[in-house]
Amino acid sequence: MTRRDKTTRIRMAGAVVLVVSAVQWVVAEAVTAAAWTDPPYSYASHYISDLGVAVCGVRFQGREICSPTHSLMNASFAVEGILFAIGVVLLSRIATGRARRLFVALAVAHGVGMVLVGVFHGSADGPRVGLVVHVVAAAVGILCANLVAIMAGALRSLGLPPAYRVFSVAVGSLGLLSEVFVGASASTAGVFERGGVYSWLLWSLVTGVLLPAGALRRPAVAERVAA
Repeated sequence: MTRRDKTTRIRMAGAVVLVVSAVQWVVAEAVTAAAWTDPPYSYASHYISDLGVAVCGVRFQGREICSPTHSLMNASFAVEGILFAIGVVLLSRIATGRARRLFVALAVAHGVGMVLVGVFHGSADGPRVGLVVHVVAAAVGILCANLVAIMAGALRSLGLPPAYRVFSVAVGSLGLLSEVFVGASASTAGVFERGGVYSWLLWSLVTGVLLPAGALRRPAVAERVAA
């Protein structure tokens, strides 16, 4: 196997991992939300973290919380973090020097953050330190994943297609901007929170789908990576 073939396989593996990380989250979220029936779960006003709260029948920040299948969502948080980190680390081979190290650092920070989100649920029930860890870990996870998307588009040295670069910068920037408005209204908190989360899930899915299709590959980049 040539070095170029090995590099290609590593990149393909990273692409697959990113797709799986995004898809499993969306599926787990939909299943967990569907199981929440009393009162019905609201994608608009409930936080994603509410799906992972382990206690039922509590009221937190004005929201009724009861997630029967919270374990599924908490597992999905952790799985997404681990897979995203692996996928980005594998794909970081297209970068060099400080850029590559920054990609890896952001991906690992996101992974650790999301694992902690899955371990410490977002409810005031229980030790206060648990809620603090959850909030901080979620903020780190959201920030780092969106920064990865922005970096992927902002770095011209990666040699990625212009349309993809615009998409990456736009989706990451909109994700971060969306988080700013989470606290604007209780009725739309879930909408804006999802804007900051679905942004990197969409980036993962698009990147993972386009890479195997060859849409993100340029001869110059492939030669530089293989060199």
